[in-house]
Amino acid sequence: MNGRRDERGEAVTEMVILVPALLLLIMLVVQFGLWYHAQHVVQAAAQEGARAARAEGATPEEGAERASAFLSSVGGEAVQNAEVDAARTGDVVTVRVSARAPAVVPGLRLDVAAAATSPAEEFRAP
Repeated sequence: MNGRRDERGEAVTEMVILVPALLLLIMLVVQFGLWYHAQHVVQAAAQEGARAARAEGATPEEGAERASAFLSSVGGEAVQNAEVDAARTGDVVTVRVSARAPAVVPGLRLDVAAAATSPAEEFRAP
């Protein structure tokens, strides 16, 4: 053999080590993309709820309902276990939305949350 060692099976060993690591890396990239999308959907729902609750004569419950409806129509499977909370204190309306992004990587749980605050509209006579 002229001093060369036997290299048969070395490529198979390299593939057995590299392929799972590469697949995990791809899954993490997809997981991050799903989390990022869920974060944006939750933020948009909070803003939509704040817009609905800030109107003159509107209640915080109307804002929470609007945010929930937005999540139902737009969120789809991108947002799971969503919770919506709305409050009106004085002249300020706040809508908070929290949820979970779908999991691609087993055992990885990524929560998303957002809040939108806006001044409440009201008519003031001169």
